[in-house]
Amino acid sequence: VIENAQRHIDADHTDPHTATSVAMSEVSSAVVATSLVLISVFVPVSFFPGTTGILYRQFSLTIAFSIAISLFNALTLSPALAALLLRGEEYKYSLFAWTHIGWLSRSYAKFAHGVDAAIHGIADAYGKTICRVLRFRYVMIALFVAGLAATAYMYIHVPTGFVPQEDQNYFIVVVQAPPGASLSYTTNIAKEAEKVLLADPDVFGTFAVPGFSLSGGSSPNYGLVFAPLKPIADRRGKGHAASDIVARVSPKLFGIPGAIVVAFEPPAVNGIGSFGGFQFQLQDLGRNTLQDLDTVAHKIVAGSRQRPDLQGLFTSFTANDPQQLVKIDREKAKAMGVPINQVTQALGVYMGSEYVNDFDFNNRSYRVYVQADQPFRMNARDLRQYYVRSDTNGLVPLGNIVSLQETSGPQVINHFNLFRSAEIDGAAAPGYSSSQGIQAMSDLAKNNMLQGMAFTWSGLALEEVEAAGKAIIIFALGLFVVYLTLSAQYESFVLPFIILLAVPMAVLGALLFISGRGLVDDVYVQIGLVMLIGLSAKNSILIVEFAEQLIDQGRTITNAAIEAAELRLRPILMTSFAFLFGVLPLYFATGAGKLGRHSVGTAIVGGMLFSTVLNLFFIPVLYVIVKTLLASFSKKKVESGSCEPEVSQAA
Repeated sequence: VIENAQRHIDADHTDPHTATSVAMSEVSSAVVATSLVLISVFVPVSFFPGTTGILYRQFSLTIAFSIAISLFNALTLSPALAALLLRGEEYKYSLFAWTHIGWLSRSYAKFAHGVDAAIHGIADAYGKTICRVLRFRYVMIALFVAGLAATAYMYIHVPTGFVPQEDQNYFIVVVQAPPGASLSYTTNIAKEAEKVLLADPDVFGTFAVPGFSLSGGSSPNYGLVFAPLKPIADRRGKGHAASDIVARVSPKLFGIPGAIVVAFEPPAVNGIGSFGGFQFQLQDLGRNTLQDLDTVAHKIVAGSRQRPDLQGLFTSFTANDPQQLVKIDREKAKAMGVPINQVTQALGVYMGSEYVNDFDFNNRSYRVYVQADQPFRMNARDLRQYYVRSDTNGLVPLGNIVSLQETSGPQVINHFNLFRSAEIDGAAAPGYSSSQGIQAMSDLAKNNMLQGMAFTWSGLALEEVEAAGKAIIIFALGLFVVYLTLSAQYESFVLPFIILLAVPMAVLGALLFISGRGLVDDVYVQIGLVMLIGLSAKNSILIVEFAEQLIDQGRTITNAAIEAAELRLRPILMTSFAFLFGVLPLYFATGAGKLGRHSVGTAIVGGMLFSTVLNLFFIPVLYVIVKTLLASFSKKKVESGSCEPEVSQAA
């Protein structure tokens, strides 16, 4: 709005009010079209299911409402301010005149004149270049098709992911001692792990929780160690991120003898999963034993150590934990008058514990549990010292009724989707994306599973697997909704097609920048790609809208395309570079949350650069080709024309 009003003031020498009115009559349709495109492209995104849909909606609703407010401002406040504040040539370069410092005002005027002359020169050269390029339109078509092929190739081959693993200022160490290990043994292993962690200068402290597992409940041979890190502000530079610290301490932890000790980052999204990486669920569909499930799970873990794309795999499932099988002689218990429930209750109270009541002391409430004293529940032989009361109120030794037999079995039998399962936790190795890790894990499982077994995913891996393949559907729906919106706006099915031809080059630029920076095609990149549909279409709308107006004024198709491209060069560059400079803080972000910002910023910067540079040449050429082809089949003839030496002066 502002640029077009100023152009009419300078070119037509009219007053600001008249110039603004003429400018609004020319650009109001384009302003509405670009805003509707940016809003409508996010409509399908807001219906995306699951956690991915929540992330999409957070972006889509924010952007849609901000664009709506911007549209209202562009149609109301901007024209009013333009009519009040814009001036002609005599005032255009007098920014510092109020200072009454002559040299400052003159210096600024010279600078502004130079910039204006440079833009005029660039616009003239651009118009002449378009004229020359149109002579090689078939070469441009071939280049555009090659760009489409490159876009498809990059989209297929760029690794995918869910969300980046951000530095959350701590990580988790899992301790897995041999089956049957005591809590004291596990505690000593945890202390060894703490020594390794505290030796790293970036670790602030440690907190150990022996006897607890995030995936299998409580067990004496499991433990956790939480390692909070120093503030991110004190961990600047390479090698000090949480992922770098985990990679640095992992070999040392793996070298602790007598247990498996593995370091993991926390899940990228709080509340989804227990660890960063993936949660793999090996399922028995009912045809195999628990020993088979245990064997296959550990074969998969062992096989992962031979693969370069997987790291840190472990499973808490085991079918060989030492156990005592309690056998109750029911006939003997009945003969002695001892109810079976009394036997099981006595075993539970003595060997375990039972809640009795609460009592208050010093204004505090305490719970009372009853159990056998520690010296009397150290081993299975202590069972002979327990007594149970019979129906005749006599005391009967439990050893006369109960016998013990050593056996083995799983401490916990987990079920996933109603089937017995063994969870395997792990992550993709450095240099590999999460999707590559998931694929590697799938291949490894297929090579080791027995008949009657299957696998599925949980946590973030499940979200990523479910979202895979849906991104292209959402992208296609976004394009379709934009196409319908533009078709309604222009009452044409051809002009929206020309406008949307700008999208592939934007996607190509985004994917090239993502790949070149070593990032993956995650949710944030996909949000950036959806945004690029609207942003790239915006530049095309400016050219196509003005070209249509010029054709209505009697220009030929070729001259209309060249003149429209030349006239709209300045606003295209203004809006594109303004947006690029606004996104650069995301591109160069540091500190907490930088990886998500890098994904969005890199996709948008790469897409906008490619879209702005390449589509300045592709769109006028494609417009001429499509309109000429359409005119040949139309009853209303429009001359194609040829390049003229001079086109209208751009401002």
